[in-house]
Amino acid sequence: MAAFLVSLLTVFLGEIGDKTQLLAIMLATRFREPWPIVAGILTATLANHAVAAFAGQWIHRTVPEAALVWLVGLSFVAVGVWALKPDTAEEREGQRPGQSVFWITVVSFFLAEIGDKTQIATTVLAAKYASLVAVVCGTTMGMLAADVPVIFLGARFAQRLPLKAIRWIAAALFIGLGAATIAMGLFGRGL
Repeated sequence: MAAFLVSLLTVFLGEIGDKTQLLAIMLATRFREPWPIVAGILTATLANHAVAAFAGQWIHRTVPEAALVWLVGLSFVAVGVWALKPDTAEEREGQRPGQSVFWITVVSFFLAEIGDKTQIATTVLAAKYASLVAVVCGTTMGMLAADVPVIFLGARFAQRLPLKAIRWIAAALFIGLGAATIAMGLFGRGL
């Protein structure tokens, strides 16, 4: 349960103000068809985060425990520092006209998530926790929890959120997870 909850909270906070959330707002205001957009986000996120989680589990199996503690801990800290950099509208993926809203969303979200904070966080979480399913479900639910409200409430909702404060909270969460992981590794509790 811890893997699911930490994954959900980590991605939810990391997604606020992220380029994929901006992409969700843009798709919602452009197409005004919320359900195909939500289905596209779910599909793309499950696929993208499953790949990231498999990579994280491979790292967990192949990297020695002592090095893994530092790798995971420092990765959390790096994602925390990265969370402080706001995403801009220019970083969003474009869409091709003539395609269905669902497929535009799937392709756009899958591509936008490659190398994104939430994908890296998913990889790190899967390296930390043994339950691949809990991590993927948690990160996917975190993505949906952050993006679905803005799809239905539109760009006005996002403009009223204190995005800077939320980025700082997300950064603190990632850095705290990194410090806790390293401390537990140093004091023999392992990952």
